[in-house]
Amino acid sequence: MNTTTLACRIHGAHDLRLEREETPDLGPHDVRLRLGAGGICGSDLHYWQHGRVGAFVVREPLVPGHEASGVVDAVGSAVTRVLPGDRVAINPSHPCGKCDYCRAGRGNLCRQMFFLGSASVFPHAQGMFRERFIMGETQLTPITESHISLGEIACAEPLSIGLHALHRAGPVLGETVLVTGGGTIGCMSVIAARLAGAAHIIVCDIHDRPLEMARTVGADRVVRSDQVDVRTLADIADVTIEAAGSAAALATCLTAVKRGGRVMQVGTLPPEIPFPANSVMARELDYRGVFRAHQAFDWAVQAIRSRRVDVRPLISAQIPLARSLEAFELAADKTRSTKVQVVAE
Repeated sequence: MNTTTLACRIHGAHDLRLEREETPDLGPHDVRLRLGAGGICGSDLHYWQHGRVGAFVVREPLVPGHEASGVVDAVGSAVTRVLPGDRVAINPSHPCGKCDYCRAGRGNLCRQMFFLGSASVFPHAQGMFRERFIMGETQLTPITESHISLGEIACAEPLSIGLHALHRAGPVLGETVLVTGGGTIGCMSVIAARLAGAAHIIVCDIHDRPLEMARTVGADRVVRSDQVDVRTLADIADVTIEAAGSAAALATCLTAVKRGGRVMQVGTLPPEIPFPANSVMARELDYRGVFRAHQAFDWAVQAIRSRRVDVRPLISAQIPLARSLEAFELAADKTRSTKVQVVAE
């Protein structure tokens, strides 16, 4: 029988509403979940602030939220992976598993990707900022470690981005890695670089709080990039990671990387930016994109549940879903927050 549940919906730029909706009945392999914790991502903020993320435009009311944990409320008749009461990590990616990219092991580039909380498809892929929602059992990983919180579990998705960025960068053992942007993804990239054996990690940002957080999670050096001459950073890093979504930050990455080095673009940049293509050519730089993640989600879940990494310092606040607007406003203020999560009442 259908039940109604509270959902946070974005109708357009600066138009966030709390509305009731029906929860569909369970299919045989479906699981009904109660929201554990849901992290507000940079893309969620873009949808709320601008009504779009790059080319992905809100064309119908969108439930945001793609980084979440949940508690199993009920299971379909054929479900074997989880039981009612289980706490679970939720993979927001639904690749088709059939296209050439999926068959090549690059499911994050799937031609028919259905990624939760995204306006990349129409009708939109509705996300998880709701009291209750339905997921297929294959998207769920039960977490049996009672000392790992629902907030930590919800950090698996952003951690997977950092892990995927370092995987795309190749071996960094003994190398210097520079990250622009000390927000959640920048800090997750720091954690991933430390796991991968980087010898020296530098983080640049234009605010003090993100730099303090980056140092907390493992950065060796932090730089207020708006207070230094970028030329002082020239030719110092084997790998640079753009995680700020800023043209100026990308310029810093391109300046700081050594000849023959690798530049990883993780952030979503403005559509029209100057690009020093001749410098990339003459210095033989490898410029690589990083888009979402694939198997790195499972790596992130295991790293969190084993506490090989500690994501707890990144969680700035947990705010009830009924106060979603307050949560979004706090998440948008990078001088006061890193990762803000919405939680069930």
